[in-house]
Amino acid sequence: MTLSHIPSEPRDDELKRFEAEGGTPLPTASEQGYVTHEGARIWYATYGSGPTVVLLHGGLGHGGNWGNQVPMLVASGYRAVLVDSRGHGRSTRDARPYSYEQMASDVLAVLDAVHVGKAAFIGWSDGACTSLILARKFPARVAGVFFFGCNMDPSGTKAIDFTNPLLARCIERHVKDYARLSATPDEFQPFFDAVIEMQRTQPNYSATDLAEIRTPVTIVQSENDEFIKPEHAMYLARSIPGA
Repeated sequence: MTLSHIPSEPRDDELKRFEAEGGTPLPTASEQGYVTHEGARIWYATYGSGPTVVLLHGGLGHGGNWGNQVPMLVASGYRAVLVDSRGHGRSTRDARPYSYEQMASDVLAVLDAVHVGKAAFIGWSDGACTSLILARKFPARVAGVFFFGCNMDPSGTKAIDFTNPLLARCIERHVKDYARLSATPDEFQPFFDAVIEMQRTQPNYSATDLAEIRTPVTIVQSENDEFIKPEHAMYLARSIPGA
């Protein structure tokens, strides 16, 4: 497949198609399975061959949210690895509260299972937090990070407006996908509450902590991001060396 052969998706800025139909379907995986790690079964899938790029989805979502990106990466000569974060999508969880550090540990277990020593990371929202934690704590495993929609301390977030129609449509899609994929399909509300509590109180990394990151980092901030303050993205760019 070449880039010119990848179909162009029509814009869905109001998320109406996403709510009704879900994300663009993923291609057939080269490999998929589960890693049992610290009280949970973590789902993963790989696509293509070449240097590895790990894509980590946002809170309440799942690996299937990367349906537009995986074919582009494979066509460009990369091996894409998707992970459903603990408790999300097909992955299970134990009774412990969520933490980004635990999710980072789960990702390392997946990398070990697919025999990847070092990878680049693309992180979206919660997946971005996880990616940066990996970059700081396990630099030997991280070739670089590209992320968007991320805060590294609670002061970086805006007040969430759950009456926003875009957000309501997105959550409705997450409800449907959770019911379809999860091993506990009737427990979306406890799952939602636990993720929101994690986001409300975590992560808690200082400028000093961020200054310890030595891997290449690229930061993207949407002009109208619903969750992250633009000044926080600028703060991250200033605080992470070379970002």
